[in-house]
Amino acid sequence: MKARIEVSPEMVAFVGDGPVPAADWPADAVGFGYRVAPATFFFHPCPTAADLGDADIAFVVAAEACDRVFDGAPALPGLWHLPSDMRVIALAIQQCRLPSNAATTLRVAKCIELLCVTFEKLGEATLVAADGAGALSAAEAQRIADARRLIDERWNEKLTLDTISRACGLNRAKLTRGFRSMFAMSVADAITDRRLGGARDLLLATDLPVSSIGYRCGYLNNASFTRAFSRRFGQAPTQFRNRQLAA
Repeated sequence: MKARIEVSPEMVAFVGDGPVPAADWPADAVGFGYRVAPATFFFHPCPTAADLGDADIAFVVAAEACDRVFDGAPALPGLWHLPSDMRVIALAIQQCRLPSNAATTLRVAKCIELLCVTFEKLGEATLVAADGAGALSAAEAQRIADARRLIDERWNEKLTLDTISRACGLNRAKLTRGFRSMFAMSVADAITDRRLGGARDLLLATDLPVSSIGYRCGYLNNASFTRAFSRRFGQAPTQFRNRQLAA
């Protein structure tokens, strides 16, 4: 039986193995279920306990609260790949090892965070449907999702198409075609996007020299880093940092 966590009067979470216990739910509730392996999550507009039973983490949230806080939940059921940042939060909820009272406090906070990030991702329309991979098999789609997670987590390392294809167990051609089909970008574009995003964060959060930031983010020289950053953000790294600090 999953453990029940009272997050708020309008939200209940269920964590662990087994069925969702029968109990009172918020009126007119919607449901979210998160699976850490395979890394997917789903939405159900009118869930039953059976609908949520195979999730590692399940949320039951009052529809009125979704309307008030997030401008509404999806209208139809959906199944998506779980992005790496959401998976990290889900694992923190699932694998919490703190003493009972502290664990409850942490889980309540992380459940709220995961729900907020879920609605943020839904609003950005950047999620990849787990059942929308076209000619890819379910196993291949999962391996390509693993490749994207590897990029998200190890973007500052030396990544090549060969190393990524070996790590996720697909040949280069299948990885290249499947990645573009699922994420509407190339593997190289995904790596560049994460590296430049990391560089932007370091420019704002640290006083490291621009050349050091470029090197940390995978660029071998300052000129190539400056060109790539300028194309992405419309200004050189030094200008970007100065303008943000002056704002």
